[in-house]
Amino acid sequence: QVQLVESGGGLVQAGGSLRLSCAASGRFNRLNVMAWYRQAPGKQRDLVATITSSGSTDYAASVTGRFTISRDNAKNTAYLQMNSLKPEDTDVYYCKVVVTTSDYVNNNYWGQGTQVTVSS
Repeated sequence: QVQLVESGGGLVQAGGSLRLSCAASGRFNRLNVMAWYRQAPGKQRDLVATITSSGSTDYAASVTGRFTISRDNAKNTAYLQMNSLKPEDTDVYYCKVVVTTSDYVNNNYWGQGTQVTVSS
């Protein structure tokens, strides 16, 4: 089993910055892709950014140039640096990881979500 602990959400004014963290713990052979999603009430969960174990990144068009995803493999932790925040970035942000178990099976795990609120 894998546990994810997210932190760093909060209330910020438009133009401000926040940094989210997602720490993975538990039993796994390999921590593969780490990703951030976001979801507003009643809407689908949308992909924000991904990072592979080798550090390759990808971003949604709406956050490109403002958000940066990174990871510390020694700490099994992913980060999402969010700059130039806009009110439309207000959502619950979720971390997702893909791990390879000792049986060489890939499983997905989700964090509990952290609220980000951007005031205008």
